[in-house]
Order: sequence, then structure tokens, then C-alpha cells
Amino acid sequence: MGNEKSAPYLEVSGLMKSYGADEARVEVLKGIDVSLGRGEVCVLLGPSGSGKSTFLNIVGGLEHADAGSIRVGDAVITELADKEVVEYRRRELGFVFQFYNLVPDLTVTENIEVCQCLSDDPLPMEPLLRSLGLWEHRRKFPHEISGGQQQRCAIGRALVKNPGLLLCDEPTGALDYHTSKEILELMEQVNREYGCTIVIVTHNDAIKHMAHRILRLRDGELVGNERNENVLPARELEW
Repeated sequence: MGNEKSAPYLEVSGLMKSYGADEARVEVLKGIDVSLGRGEVCVLLGPSGSGKSTFLNIVGGLEHADAGSIRVGDAVITELADKEVVEYRRRELGFVFQFYNLVPDLTVTENIEVCQCLSDDPLPMEPLLRSLGLWEHRRKFPHEISGGQQQRCAIGRALVKNPGLLLCDEPTGALDYHTSKEILELMEQVNREYGCTIVIVTHNDAIKHMAHRILRLRDGELVGNERNENVLPARELEW
């Protein structure tokens, strides 16, 4: 998989987020500091309600932070206007969700092409479909392929933009053990072939072993931030 560079690619400083007001106010993120190098794979662990998805949504430009800063590459996205955030998501970001969010009336190829047209430098379709193991399914509709193949299509949709940052929110949460392993091996391949930085939010503690960096959130606080010196191939993970 990719190697960490000396200069941070993703740098999060003092990130804070709360919902509600007065007595109903809930602090979801309480001053998070994270630094990732270009090409790192990072796994973000924590129980439900710890702030994992909120963190991912703010880094992905889907929600606003209350305080703190986020720099991705040369852009400080917490200082961008709304239109500039849209451009950041278009140019720099791929997002993979637990539930695939595919358009049911579009084929596999067409679902991916929806995002291909958003990029100034998209990946070529045929090599991408082949690397995803979807070439023979390219003309099928989502209901004609398995859950794992639908997730591969969702990953392809995120990747076709050739993003620098790939954010994955519980990408194996709806999949069985065998299919989950296949998806993790695919992400490992994606990191190796395309060099994108990957952040994976998961409840599955075993996935940490394939990551370069392991983060742990609890009650909105970063309680663990460690470098993994013994990265395992995804095929060797067991749970």
C-alpha cells in the first residue's frame, strides 16, 4: 500500500462540532487533531455515537464545523465559501457509504459515469471496471448484481473522479465476511494503484491491522492515534 510522506496531506486541528442549544446541546467532536500523509490508509474506530461519521462528514464538506481547521492538500476547506466547498468535493474527494446509493435505473457503467463527468481528470472507464472486477457486469442494473458488486460499483463511482482523498463510512457494514474481505482487498489495491489517501470509518476492530494509522474516538474525543508498524495484507485479516 501507499507510503506516508513527510508533509501532511490531511491536517485537522482543533475540530469541534455540537448539535442543539442550551440544555439540549450535545458536543459531538471536542477538539480533534489528526494529521495524515498522502497515500496513507487510516482506520477510524469507535462505538456508535462517538463522532466518527460526523468527523467524516465535516472532512467531506457535507457538514460545517463549529471551530477548528481542516486542510486537504493546499486548501483549507473550513475557510471556503459554499461554492468552493462544492468544487473541493468535485475535485479532491471520493465518498463511499455503507448503503450503496446507486441509481436503480442506471447500469453499472452509467452509475459510475455520473461522477466521471464531474472530474477534469477522470480515470479511464474500462481499466477501472476491470480493476473493480465489474467489466462483465458493466451493462447490468443494480438489482441484477450482488451486494458486494454493488459496493464495488459505489467504490468505482467514488474513484472515477481520480480523488486524492477517499472517505469510506462503514463500507463493509452491510456485507458478509467473505464479501467484506473482498472489498477490503479492493481498497488495498486502490491505495496501491491510485495512491489516494483513504479514511475508513468502521466498527470492525480487525480492519485496523491493514491501516497505516489507527484512530479511536470515544465521546467526541480522540483517545487513540497510533502508527501501525506491522501492516497486514487485507487477505490475512480475520474476525
